Amino acid sequence: MNQEPTAQADQDELLALIGELRPELHRYCARLTGSVFDGEDVVQDTLATASQMLGTLNAKPALRAWLFRIAHNRALDLMRGRTLRAAEPLEAAFDMADLDEPDPLEQLIRQEAIATAISRFVELPTPQRSAVILKDVLGHSLDDIAGLLDLSIDAVKGHLARGRTRLREINSRASASPVKRAYSAANRLYADLFNRRDWDGLRALLADDVRLNQATHPVRTGASAGMFFTIYSQTPEIRLAPAWLDGEEVIAVYEQGSESAPHHVMRIDWRDGRIAIIRDFRYAAYVMDGAELVLEQGA
Repeated sequence: MNQEPTAQADQDELLALIGELRPELHRYCARLTGSVFDGEDVVQDTLATASQMLGTLNAKPALRAWLFRIAHNRALDLMRGRTLRAAEPLEAAFDMADLDEPDPLEQLIRQEAIATAISRFVELPTPQRSAVILKDVLGHSLDDIAGLLDLSIDAVKGHLARGRTRLREINSRASASPVKRAYSAANRLYADLFNRRDWDGLRALLADDVRLNQATHPVRTGASAGMFFTIYSQTPEIRLAPAWLDGEEVIAVYEQGSESAPHHVMRIDWRDGRIAIIRDFRYAAYVMDGAELVLEQGA
């Protein structure tokens, strides 16, 4: 009789933690998968899985560590389904290394990891990648990392030392200036119609089976996705501009006309000249954190 209130309390605690932890989970998953968008897919899958699983557990887990474990495993599942430039099994072992207590040099290494483009992390073998992200980007302890990766602390130190060295080599080869990219005619048209408030023109571009994906909202399909433009039409200050986010073409969204930087981005997937998928990150603007954003000049 007392289990139902307890289960509800556990769900409430999980939902509260999700709101707090979601950006951090994304910072990990985006770098692990090498894509801000794949990272957000993993986060959404993680949170849905955790919500479903919580009520089936015999004992309530330490929620923060449990969420990271689910996210880690979901990211690995995604990566196993595609070809990576440098893949190794998670269980691979490297020579162990002893790291001194943090010193100025190590602090600089961590700052470099935080500033590193998200897509570059995928060049690290998986164990090194996980160790560097968790330690240098997110600031997790060696104990926590060892628990998440199911490794000894000495093994974590080895992955971390080798990953740091390799990441510095990757960064030294990378160009310091963003690559100039062209913007597709389709995305230009989308931004143009939006800025002219031509909602009928935008709706005419929607595929019959269009999908609208917004973080924290259920996926909408077909005609119901057209409500997306109705909602945005109520905020006349919003304007759009073509952009690139960490190597992927997006639409930058400026919430106020005077904003010098976009509030969030949209990603439009096209099929045969029609809009197949709209991914709107208005409620997940954190996907831009740490990612390289290239804006059209004058946008």
